[in-house]
Amino acid sequence: MLTAFARAFRTPDLRRKMMFTLGIVVLFRLGSVVPTPGIDVQAVNTCVEQAGNAGVYGMLNLFSGGALLQLAVFALGIMPYITASIILQLLTVVIPRLEALKKEGQAGQTRITQYTRYLTIGLAVLQATTIISLARSGGLFQNCPEEIIPDESISTIAIMIITMTAGTAVIMWLGELITDRGIGNGMSLLIFTQIIATFPSALWGIQQSKGWATFTIVSLVGLVVVALVVFVEQSQRRIPVQYAKRMVGRRMYGGSSTYIPLKINQAGVIPVIFASSLLYLPLLLSQFNEGSGWANWIQRNFVNGDSLIYMVSFFLMIVFFTYFYVSITFNPKDVADNMKKYGGFIPGIRAGRPTEEYLDYVLTRLTAPGSIYLGLLALVPLVAFVLVDANQNFPFGGTSILIMVGVGLQTVQQIESQLQQRNYEGFLR
Repeated sequence: MLTAFARAFRTPDLRRKMMFTLGIVVLFRLGSVVPTPGIDVQAVNTCVEQAGNAGVYGMLNLFSGGALLQLAVFALGIMPYITASIILQLLTVVIPRLEALKKEGQAGQTRITQYTRYLTIGLAVLQATTIISLARSGGLFQNCPEEIIPDESISTIAIMIITMTAGTAVIMWLGELITDRGIGNGMSLLIFTQIIATFPSALWGIQQSKGWATFTIVSLVGLVVVALVVFVEQSQRRIPVQYAKRMVGRRMYGGSSTYIPLKINQAGVIPVIFASSLLYLPLLLSQFNEGSGWANWIQRNFVNGDSLIYMVSFFLMIVFFTYFYVSITFNPKDVADNMKKYGGFIPGIRAGRPTEEYLDYVLTRLTAPGSIYLGLLALVPLVAFVLVDANQNFPFGGTSILIMVGVGLQTVQQIESQLQQRNYEGFLR
């Protein structure tokens, strides 16, 4: 990996792209610490020190790089865009018009991207209004008497909502700039930046609260977890595919061999995000009926995440959403039809329906260990809370590690592919 970065810096074109990406990241982090107009910064800092990052909004604060609980300009982070992308991806399966656009190639994908932007702005307005309402009512920071928003006039609230929404739009623009003019993978790199920004402080917080012995153990366990995640994320089942020779005009086409790569973790981090979001809903509903029996039961079992009921529910929901997401993103029938259309076949398997059934069988067997892997990885911060009392500050959490490792591997692969492309050009010349 370090060799790839060193070679990239020796290539003028790639060096410019990497420096441009680094500049965008610096601007992005600057917007994550600039406070929104109308916020009492001293009161916010006091409430953050008292409440910490635990609670319902811990994961959202993680994805915003700590900007959410600071109520910064980029407080919403990239989450509205992620949510909008997931919604559009799910609607593609339900709405025939979106499915037709997806099959139109680049033109259809451009339209879907535009719809994603519109939906992102709408979700950003909704989320900004919700966060400001929670800050006014005291729900964002539990048991904090400080007045976060001194001026609660309509004009001040409107300016705050517009500022946070504009911050989300700027983040989308910065991500697209990295994709177009930087090293690529813009949105993922911004998520990576937000998570890695809180990593050192979270790790050092364990040392200050638990001492060097616990800090050393957590660091060693974290390195082992990272190594295992890299191993699983790189693992794949390669299904061989043969293409028969065919005559088109006077030319012979086909006769080549390739493979279909099926990853063990085909769903990525999406099932963890789905499960986490749904487990927050009972807690939010219980706040509207405090004092009742079911609300007290939810408060006892779903607040801190250290209860057995929460862990089991979280694990089972991740397994379910892994199967669900894989089923809607990888369609064995479409893959089998495309292979048959272009004269491809799996050795020993007939084209058509037998190929579809074989792909479905292999995918189901791969998804089983993949879902268990995701569930166990997501339980790492919950188990850490029980053992070292680290809760949301535990830096080697399942979601954060998956994103950091996944984006890091993708970025290195993109740099290596661009290096290979330039080497091929030099060789051909």
